[in-house]
Amino acid sequence: MKNRKLAWLLISIFILIVLTGCIPGDGSASSTSTAGFFWGIWHGWLAPLSLIFSIFDKNIRIYEVMNSGFWYDFGYYIAIISGFGGLSLYRKKSRRRR
Repeated sequence: MKNRKLAWLLISIFILIVLTGCIPGDGSASSTSTAGFFWGIWHGWLAPLSLIFSIFDKNIRIYEVMNSGFWYDFGYYIAIISGFGGLSLYRKKSRRRR
């Protein structure tokens, strides 16, 4: 049982480290190559992690400033709403089962 928990912890830490390479404001977007719709979705999913990491590194933002405009915003909004909205639906279902 302890080995299984340790394995899950190590896998979780590894995934967290890998995901930090895709956080907004990491320098991958420029004025010639802006972040679009799918980057907006990805950054929306990573927004909670970005917020935590931005406390320790002032260069990290929760939102990519070099974006394509409406489509980036739309993807970001969809990801934020689906993530947090999905959590509330899960909570409602788990309360009904009791």
